[in-house]
Amino acid sequence: MSNMIFFLVMLFSTTVTSHSVDGNDITLKEEFELERHLKLINKPPIRSIETEFGYIVDCVDIKTQPAFDHPLLKNHKLQIRPSFYSKNEKTNLNISSTKTRFGSDIVDCPKGSVPIRRTTKEDLIRAKILLNNNTLVKRKAHRAEVYVSGRHYYGVRGTTSVYKPECSINQASMSNAYVRNGEGGALNKISVGWHVFPHIYGNDRTYAYATWTSDGYVKTGCYNLQCQGFVQIHSKYHIGVPLQPVSVYGGDIYEMPVAIYQDAKSKNWWLSIFGETIGYYPQELFNNLKEAVQVGWGGSTIAMGDPSPKMGSGYFPDKNFKHACYFLNIGYKNATNSQYYGPNYSEAKGFHDVPECFGVEYYGRQESPYGYCLQFGGPGGKCDY
Repeated sequence: MSNMIFFLVMLFSTTVTSHSVDGNDITLKEEFELERHLKLINKPPIRSIETEFGYIVDCVDIKTQPAFDHPLLKNHKLQIRPSFYSKNEKTNLNISSTKTRFGSDIVDCPKGSVPIRRTTKEDLIRAKILLNNNTLVKRKAHRAEVYVSGRHYYGVRGTTSVYKPECSINQASMSNAYVRNGEGGALNKISVGWHVFPHIYGNDRTYAYATWTSDGYVKTGCYNLQCQGFVQIHSKYHIGVPLQPVSVYGGDIYEMPVAIYQDAKSKNWWLSIFGETIGYYPQELFNNLKEAVQVGWGGSTIAMGDPSPKMGSGYFPDKNFKHACYFLNIGYKNATNSQYYGPNYSEAKGFHDVPECFGVEYYGRQESPYGYCLQFGGPGGKCDY
């Protein structure tokens, strides 16, 4: 009898729907698994802070943060700061004449703890649907970017203007800088920037984000801290924070300086946002990223069906920096601990797969305060695929 009861319980748990998110049904068995996962990634907090945007940030012990539950990081030695501290990473980001004031959700965690945005069950459900739902087979992703390849690279930086392109629950639009190596299932990549991604956050705000993968997002990688990997170091700033205000076409422009650079000794990849060193991706996570063979700057969109959302400001490049979205003062490192270099015209390559929807223009080196710069973006719509 007891075995029969156990069988019926298991059968019930795999067939009965518990609830749904965004119209997607979740079974009780799946909900039990989500609860187990939540306990793994939401560590006991030293302090919890409810932000003005409605989500909760937990201050957790820096040494027991979720990253160290990753199987590849069991023996990882926590790095508190890069082995070298260079003002290049913090202050040598020339600021344009446009406004740069930002209102973001900053928390202040006690010494020895770091801010981790609390993951909710709904967050995990949306992430699961995003990765596994069969509707994603039909998704269309588009890019408009400038990249440099063919050498060994150890860092990338730039300052991007921040917008809020309209996106439905089935769309996403982003601006980022990245380092990468490999293709397809061998792709190792780190990106940092801003995006509008309602499927992740449940709303259409603009967020600072970072993402990584070591196999082309087949089994590894995620956005922000929805899986183990990223090691948070800063006690106030964290990835996954809403950004406001945002730029307005022809009006006030708001910017976000970002950088990814490798530590010469540990080989960990560090992230800088708004000139602050936020944390790093340990080298152990990657199988093909001892150095990057390509770095890039630009935008991308995702549409689970048709049409594609706007990219950037929704306008094509026209060399007016109050119009299309941009990256200013871009640069790369071709050796660890070296300075940043702006790409010349011969090495900078532009790519945009649907020119009727999105464009990109590289302007090379312009007078201060723009430096080496580019524009990208467009209206999207029912692109000719």
